[in-house]
Amino acid sequence: MKTDLARILAVAGTHGLYQYVAQTANGGAIAESLSSKKRTAFTRSSRISTLADIAIYTSEGEMRLDAVFTALKAVLGDQLAPSSKASSTELEDLFTKAIPNYDADRFYVSHMKKVVDWYNEIAQYASLDFLTDEEREEQYKAEAGIKD
Repeated sequence: MKTDLARILAVAGTHGLYQYVAQTANGGAIAESLSSKKRTAFTRSSRISTLADIAIYTSEGEMRLDAVFTALKAVLGDQLAPSSKASSTELEDLFTKAIPNYDADRFYVSHMKKVVDWYNEIAQYASLDFLTDEEREEQYKAEAGIKD
């Protein structure tokens, strides 16, 4: 099954990724941890980002996270990425191989650490095969019962 990065959430101040489940009455979100499957309610003031909205800087502009993950998979094959506790050099080498044009002035090692953590979590608990924008739109229409 393909992963919909628009439904995978990163929440500031928490470790790991969450699958969006539903909206709460007060405008927050209910989400399920990818790793533990434990559900959590986040308030409206929680800083929640979908992975579909995150990109990294390259010399040509921004590169969406699904493309970053695909480039990492091309380099890593079926292996997981190095841990976020790996040396800065090891992480920089990985990103240099996968995305040689990443902007080192704006995409820091601290960002690389988050990306490899997210990559590994998705590889372990979801799929590195992602819905395209068109597939996502079709899925949303089907869920809402909208016919063309």
